[in-house]
Amino acid sequence: MKKRVSIHTLGCRLNHAESALLADQLREAGYEVVPWGESADIGVVHTCTVTREADAKSRQMIRKFLRKNSGSAVAALGCYAQRSADALRRIEGVRLILGNADKMDLARHLSNLENVAGGEPVTFQSTPKREVFRLPWTDSGDPVDRRADLKVQDGCDAMCAFCVIPFARGRSRSRSAGDAAAEAASLARRGARELVLTGVNLGEYHDGEMDLAGLLDLLARRAPEARLRISSIEPTTVTRALIERMADPNHPLVPFLHIPLQSGSDRVLAAMKRGHSAALFLELLRAASEKLPLAGFGTDIMAGFPGETDEDFEETLALLEASPVDYAHVFPYSERNGTAASRMAVEPVPPETVARRVDILLDFSRKRRRRFMERMAGAECCVLFETLESGHWVGYAENYLRVAVPDTGQNLRNRFGRVRVQRPGSEWALGMLLEVTETWNKPILSAYTVPEGITRNNA
Repeated sequence: MKKRVSIHTLGCRLNHAESALLADQLREAGYEVVPWGESADIGVVHTCTVTREADAKSRQMIRKFLRKNSGSAVAALGCYAQRSADALRRIEGVRLILGNADKMDLARHLSNLENVAGGEPVTFQSTPKREVFRLPWTDSGDPVDRRADLKVQDGCDAMCAFCVIPFARGRSRSRSAGDAAAEAASLARRGARELVLTGVNLGEYHDGEMDLAGLLDLLARRAPEARLRISSIEPTTVTRALIERMADPNHPLVPFLHIPLQSGSDRVLAAMKRGHSAALFLELLRAASEKLPLAGFGTDIMAGFPGETDEDFEETLALLEASPVDYAHVFPYSERNGTAASRMAVEPVPPETVARRVDILLDFSRKRRRRFMERMAGAECCVLFETLESGHWVGYAENYLRVAVPDTGQNLRNRFGRVRVQRPGSEWALGMLLEVTETWNKPILSAYTVPEGITRNNA
């Protein structure tokens, strides 16, 4: 009988992209990959270490699997495995610990593990090599659904004061453009209608003379069935070439940018070692919104960085209000051992103050999401439908607006639809389905004119 393996992934989109590759790899090696929560012989926990809470969740998921699957084994992979192998070794039932340089060879490590008696976990924590890499993806022919993550970059050279990821994933390195394009073509043939490019610091992508814009052009030629989306990208790496491709009606790169800000205070940004000013972030988004009036803009904001004063926080709020941001992911500061921030000789922000600031930022984000839906009322967009929820088919427009249309009995899963947005709802914008299409149609949104009185920038 095939051994049953179940995979649980914590953390970032990059982890999820890697887990999808590992699942294909395990199937190719003869394992049966079953959904998390079903009984399994081996539990693979793809860990995260970006916060203390992520560390705790990684341990919790391991123990949860072992309680439900007595006598089974756990393989712990990824960032927490790279940084905290000693803590994982203390959990009885963990048999394999793979850091980031070794995890993509999971099937071979599991096969070797079968020949090793129980006892101390087998641990691999190699340092990732700084070179153009390839990934062990499998052209299995198995169908894939809707949006697929495509890993094209790993590691980071920025060394922000609060961030542990360069220690966990290593220095910046890029994937072979040919390897990425080959996987993209396979994913599109297998049913992926949107490819989301992922990496730790995506804008640092380079394979020889090819930069991120050049890679996007290559993917457009090799996987013309799918539209393309960039995941989170640093403000210092957004180029004019990327904006031009978003504005080009014949290029599949959708008009969407998620650009981490972290703070709107230049004093805090300098302490964070972010390498950019608040003004650069604001000028970048305003320039992009002029070229792309209906693009979706998101950001990341951290509350409670060591030494953040009330004045610093007010500067952050003022900058956000003046910006064309449509939503914000909000995080309380989490101290990570080994980072520059953990060694700062400043008073920590009181927990109750951090919690209050998080609530204020979340309220800002809720209001901006509502305004995003209001601004899109009357627009026609191209929605990739994903799920049937509460009598509505729900999916994402090219600018990442979540849109729902009433279910009329037609199966819209993994299909594009031309939709006219009508009004905001509590969880999504409500719209009218005008036409079902088999391919993405970018000019729909590009042709729409923002109604008079609806402004993108408040200031």
